[in-house]
Amino acid sequence: MLRVGGLTRCSASDYPGKLAAVVFCQGCAWRCGYCHNPELQPARGRSEIPWRDVKSFLERRRGLLDAVVFSGGEPTLQSGLAAAMREVKAMGFLVGLHTAGVAPRRLAEVLPLVDWVAMDAKARFDDHERVTCVRGSGARARASLELIRASGRACEFHTVAAA
Repeated sequence: MLRVGGLTRCSASDYPGKLAAVVFCQGCAWRCGYCHNPELQPARGRSEIPWRDVKSFLERRRGLLDAVVFSGGEPTLQSGLAAAMREVKAMGFLVGLHTAGVAPRRLAEVLPLVDWVAMDAKARFDDHERVTCVRGSGARARASLELIRASGRACEFHTVAAA
């Protein structure tokens, strides 16, 4: 199902105006030097949390939390993301997504399930490869940004200032 590398049980800052749990998805294709979650970069984590345990926790938090945010790593790299989002929606939670725009096709698949999305712009698109160490990352990020803008979903775009 979903490979989960971490869970924040309650956050007041990861979904605007809502109390949210944050599910940190394992795996990221990019290797940004300033990554704040480098332990989530490998596809498999040392101490993954089974999705069934996350669902059990969320069941107990109905009525206490407003939303569930899928973050990472990069959640859109996981084929089980859409199914997990559907399960969370069926529990009555809003669905948030934090992405860097790594996988535009999968982003297009899950956007209809998302109530709010935040995208991290790692650099100007033509400088992206220098930051991510991955060829073509700027084009993927640009495509993802355009998908989000066209989706009509509530969104935020973040940038990182590297020293």
